[in-house]
Amino acid sequence: MKSFIPWIGGKSLLAKKIAAEFPNDLGRYIEVFGGGASVLFSSEKYAKIEVYNDANGDLVNLFRCIKYHREELQKEIRYYLNSREMFGDIRQKLSCMGFTDIQRAAMFYVIVKTSFGGDARSYGCFSREIKTDNFADIEKRISSVEIEHKDFEKLIKQYDRPDALFYCDPPYHTTEDNYSERFSEADHYRLNGVLTALKGRFILSYNDDDFVRGLYKDFNIQAISRKNNLSSGQFK
Repeated sequence: MKSFIPWIGGKSLLAKKIAAEFPNDLGRYIEVFGGGASVLFSSEKYAKIEVYNDANGDLVNLFRCIKYHREELQKEIRYYLNSREMFGDIRQKLSCMGFTDIQRAAMFYVIVKTSFGGDARSYGCFSREIKTDNFADIEKRISSVEIEHKDFEKLIKQYDRPDALFYCDPPYHTTEDNYSERFSEADHYRLNGVLTALKGRFILSYNDDDFVRGLYKDFNIQAISRKNNLSSGQFK
């Protein structure tokens, strides 16, 4: 199964390769920077306990609405059209209060689907329908997944156990401005610190630069080349 939304830095092309590195004895699987959850959706199940987390509140709300209010969300989305005018209107409305969770989830889904590269900022000029055909499958896949909206350090410390695997796909170093949620250089160091102290295990995706290689010089690094609009490469 593929993710139902495009997302900046998404791993749709690498999901199977990343998952192939996962150990077989997992008790819990946690996606710390969930995004579009391409890795999560690439398997029917990784562990008895599965967790999706992201810092973007609208994205988390969308996942929760699909999990708990899928039919109502589909009804709300069907009234939207793919147009530049509607895109601009939704952009303005998302900055306002007073909408229900389902209304916000519908608007956010539409704006991501019709934006360029899933950035939710610029209209993509794509002549296609806004479909929700796969929502039932998405609902089924995440029915037992815990959906969190926490700071990455608090999340990792909460779910850390010897049988846990954390998949981390943070904002790439020097490309942080492409993401809606703030991620500072101090956060890169903070992530390194909490991962170094894990009881469990982790797999980490990053862009390949000297800063990142220096931070993780004591860990196993595998270089992978791929087409990427945000950086020249990545490693995990």
